[in-house]
Amino acid sequence: MAKENQTRPEFLLLGFSDLRPLQRPLFWLVLLVYLTTLLGNSVIVLLTKACPALHSPMYFFLRHLSLVEILYTTDIVPRTLADLASRQPRPISFQGCAAQMYVFIVLGISECCLLTAMAYDRYAAICRPLHYSALMNWRACAAMVGTSWLMGVLTATTHSSLIFTLPFPARPVVPHFLCDILPVLRQASAGKRRSEISVMTATVVFIMIPFSLIVTSYARILGAILAMASTQSRRKVFSTCSSHLLVVGLFFGTASITYIRPRAGSSVTTDRILSLFYTVVTPMLNPIIYTLRNKEVTEALRNTMKKQVSSP
Repeated sequence: MAKENQTRPEFLLLGFSDLRPLQRPLFWLVLLVYLTTLLGNSVIVLLTKACPALHSPMYFFLRHLSLVEILYTTDIVPRTLADLASRQPRPISFQGCAAQMYVFIVLGISECCLLTAMAYDRYAAICRPLHYSALMNWRACAAMVGTSWLMGVLTATTHSSLIFTLPFPARPVVPHFLCDILPVLRQASAGKRRSEISVMTATVVFIMIPFSLIVTSYARILGAILAMASTQSRRKVFSTCSSHLLVVGLFFGTASITYIRPRAGSSVTTDRILSLFYTVVTPMLNPIIYTLRNKEVTEALRNTMKKQVSSP
């Protein structure tokens, strides 16, 4: 029994317990952001499914990205809200912590891959327009989305197996509001080296490599834009890419700072703020960015609302 308690302990998530005066306003802020995230991404999913004008590879990827954002925040925010409503830090079971981290990794890696697929779609549309229909047929799009989910599952399975087979103290205290990889890994009492190498490898593979591919795609797109004679054509092409570039910058920027920043330069407060941004705030911003900066989406939304209002 003592061995079981040592290998399968409860994790005590400290959350924002050290900021007790701010817990109530933070609760309402996170709740508002979460509801906005669910509403905005649900609208994108339904709109890209229902409107024939949005039945293209770009919006096919956008629909799956919004679905990832809904699941991503739902994996984290309800537990965070419960912790903010509590006066004392609450424990999470060994199985619950492992499940939260597993889903978190699956969705995070899937989002990296989906953003890369979206960049390739823009490259194919702008730089190889004559071959676009062959390069981005529905079978190819479905394969890209399936591969994104598969990479997430494989990475999550590997990481979770490595981390949650490590020995932990009887009651590890995690200074975070979720079971993120690095805060949990730091609580292991031995054998952390292998998992740390695995985390760094995955960071390079699924953050640096996808980001490099995205940068390469947009470097070629920029070359194609500069080669266009018409200023109006340049603006039109750039407007189709600007939304994706903003989302890429938000996601990869915060992820890189979180997982690549040297441990010596990190702090508990900084880690929590960054995590709160990319797990709660960024998923809310994505549908806003795509709606406000995309004429096709705003037009489809406007037409749908008109139909709903005019229908008996």
